[in-house]
Amino acid sequence: MERWPTTRLLSTAARLVEISWNEKLKNIGLTHAGVIAMEVLAAKGPITQAALAEVARVKAQTMGTTLARLELHGHVSRQRSDSDRRSHVVTLTDAGSAALAEAVRLEQDVLALVEVDTARLRDELKIVVRGLAGIPALDGSAGDANPQL
Repeated sequence: MERWPTTRLLSTAARLVEISWNEKLKNIGLTHAGVIAMEVLAAKGPITQAALAEVARVKAQTMGTTLARLELHGHVSRQRSDSDRRSHVVTLTDAGSAALAEAVRLEQDVLALVEVDTARLRDELKIVVRGLAGIPALDGSAGDANPQL
């Protein structure tokens, strides 16, 4: 690993974290993708499935698959939009809110096994994500200018 480029270290770490987290999440009927969708719903409230896919930066078809699983477990509900019968409005359920709170706790458990300054790691990762996604920080720092990141 000492000779690996930073990008390989980052992608390997990301895969290992996601595998570990998904292992914990499956016990509450969730996946990493489902948690992302639920976090967006918790932050924005009920929104259309298309808007949810856009905010989560995934294809609408991918979001549809994720939502079907979440709906099966009672974490979200989908209703036809009153203004556009072709679209669905997605809402986080009470059971979904409880599962999301548990998922946040489980996420903390994943990195608790590793000796790392998680606050500093988080700040550095936000800089990477914002830089590569072309999202400037409001004050030039790594602060939460965009709560979705």
